[in-house]
Amino acid sequence: MIECIIVGIGGFIGAVCRYLIGLIPLKEGSIFPIKTFIINVLGCFIIGIIAAFATKNNSFNPRIVLFLKVGICGGFTTFSSFALETSDLWKGGNTGISLLYIILSITVGVINVFAGQKFYFTFAT
Repeated sequence: MIECIIVGIGGFIGAVCRYLIGLIPLKEGSIFPIKTFIINVLGCFIIGIIAAFATKNNSFNPRIVLFLKVGICGGFTTFSSFALETSDLWKGGNTGISLLYIILSITVGVINVFAGQKFYFTFAT
């Protein structure tokens, strides 16, 4: 149960950080979602550092790793978790599975955004 609380606190921090970055004023009119891109890239970089540090330092408290990786990075962006899992699959010699995971995650994710919108506009309005 304490692990759920640890993840929840980290998730709160990550989500608030994501929200605050979203408030940064940028030039209007850009089609490219630069804020989300920055959040995802930064989250991937941070989770990479955490994962490498935790791997190298076996004595590092696993609850702190949970707080940082699943909590903060997960609350900041789940894309960082996706990227880390993909990297782990690739490094583990599962290149095909890694590529399949990439293709399916992006394709099915985007399709489901459209499907959810279609569902809503068909049945909820």
